[in-house]
Amino acid sequence: MSTRPRPLLKSIPSTTTDPRAAGQGAHRAAVGAPKGVAEGVPTAVRPNPPAGDGRYPVAWLCIVAPRGATPTATSRCECGRDRSAVGMVRVLALISEHEAHRDLCPLRTPQEGRAAA
Repeated sequence: MSTRPRPLLKSIPSTTTDPRAAGQGAHRAAVGAPKGVAEGVPTAVRPNPPAGDGRYPVAWLCIVAPRGATPTATSRCECGRDRSAVGMVRVLALISEHEAHRDLCPLRTPQEGRAAA
């Protein structure tokens, strides 16, 4: 039996000595969404994002009270107030202080009109 000759797996192109530049591809019209974008997905930022109502957080009260464990709490404000408490009595006191701080915080109550009044 004779064996068949193996076909060439690679086709090496012949090199040319001609110094011509490669030709330009055909121009396509840019119509529709770019390829790879799902239909219905916006590709640009919307021109008018929804406006907020002017409110933003200033102070945070975080209470952790797992069942059967000692409760802890932290009270933070953007004015620089940062307090924490451990234990039921101290956590309840911190909650009261946090509520009282709302009326005293310089970020929530502007100081300009107070001197004139």
